[in-house]
Amino acid sequence: MLDSKVVALLNDQVNKEFYSAYLYLDFSNFYEDKGLEGFANWYKIQAQEERDHAMLFYQYLHNNNVKVTLEAIGKPDQELNSLMDPLQAGLKHEEYVTSLINAIYAAAQEVNDYRTVQFLDWFVKEQGEEETNANNLITKMELFGSDAKGLYMLDSELKTRVYSAPSLVL
Repeated sequence: MLDSKVVALLNDQVNKEFYSAYLYLDFSNFYEDKGLEGFANWYKIQAQEERDHAMLFYQYLHNNNVKVTLEAIGKPDQELNSLMDPLQAGLKHEEYVTSLINAIYAAAQEVNDYRTVQFLDWFVKEQGEEETNANNLITKMELFGSDAKGLYMLDSELKTRVYSAPSLVL
């Protein structure tokens, strides 16, 4: 039986991950409007990943006989004006998600819930990857984004990203 505080945090994370997917769809929409299909593609795939993360938390709770409570998903409220805005907001959001995962991890460790800790190990590693990817996008945009040909090449590179399902198996 999972600790009630850990359950509440895990359940909240289901909803936070769905919000992340919604946020990244908003970023994709922004780039579609700007004619940057590669950036739009990158964030559509990012949204798919976040949806899958939500479903991993969802399934983990169900596997532990815990009913999931789905909450309303808030409307993304980022003000997106420049091409850099979604990239910077994405990094800030991933750092926030890392703090949420760390809080669940700490709560699970506090009650010696090793099964949940082991489950979360994958997410800790994944968040490192997410933050690195977000930082790399910002760096590339800073290097190439102000040059039309550079932006075209970067957009073309991002257009090649394909979805791959999470490697975590429950």
